[in-house]
Amino acid sequence: MDTHASDGKEVGTFLGLTFGLSAIFWALIISGGSLSVHGGIYVFALMWCPGVSALITRLIYQHNVRGEGWGLGQPRWLALAYVMPIIYATIVYGLVWLSGLGGVDLSRFKTPVVTFLLAGTLQSIVSATGEELGWRGFLVPTLARSKSFKVVALVSGATWAGWHFPLIIGADYNGGTPPWYSVLCFAVMVIAMGFPFAWLRLRSGSVWPAAILHASHNLFVQAFFDRVTVDTGPTKWLTGEFGAGLALAFIALGWIFWRARASIEVPNDSGVLRDTASATSEPVPVSR
Repeated sequence: MDTHASDGKEVGTFLGLTFGLSAIFWALIISGGSLSVHGGIYVFALMWCPGVSALITRLIYQHNVRGEGWGLGQPRWLALAYVMPIIYATIVYGLVWLSGLGGVDLSRFKTPVVTFLLAGTLQSIVSATGEELGWRGFLVPTLARSKSFKVVALVSGATWAGWHFPLIIGADYNGGTPPWYSVLCFAVMVIAMGFPFAWLRLRSGSVWPAAILHASHNLFVQAFFDRVTVDTGPTKWLTGEFGAGLALAFIALGWIFWRARASIEVPNDSGVLRDTASATSEPVPVSR
């Protein structure tokens, strides 16, 4: 069978399963009117729909679940993934606070720091892994067998963004601004996020840097920076996942990782990643 046709069939199956399963939980959340309905259990289940769909797809076509990038890979990529959200969120929110476009009240953060870093990180990773086994564990390396890095990043990012739209439009997953603005800023942010996420997956040969980046982003942006930020009027248009600040930051970050795309390919015909011999995961072939 033609490789491109086979890849397309696998991606189609994965997307069909993902959006089909997700529709169940979109409906339950939207009918409840809030992400917190039933203690957020529907959101947790929704986040695992891409991962479950990826594993089912691999079992259908491969009869195993290899290729997800189960090995941890090199610690430097795990560390970069965890620290990156702290850096870009500090820049974005710091500029908002310093400019007076938003206030800051650290007394709003009442969780003990150790509890926040340990329990919060673990809880966030458990949720984020469900998505990442799908988006970066399956979709990115499958696309990378025949597509350029730019296409891989854009397609995976756009798919990831679109998967969130039902809750932005139909539930309370938004920034309190008009729906069109929340959708626009979120879409720009997440599509641009596709570049660092895809780069980390392909560079490390592991799904875990992507899972950690996703978890760290959710933890620090949603549970710390959003919590301590005081809305002074224009703030919600700039901060959070539905504001212009993070969207612009990720455009810049996406450009940086796009410029670094040469580092995920060795100069030979096979296109096997550098450093994968020392990683614990399978090499991922990529195309320019």
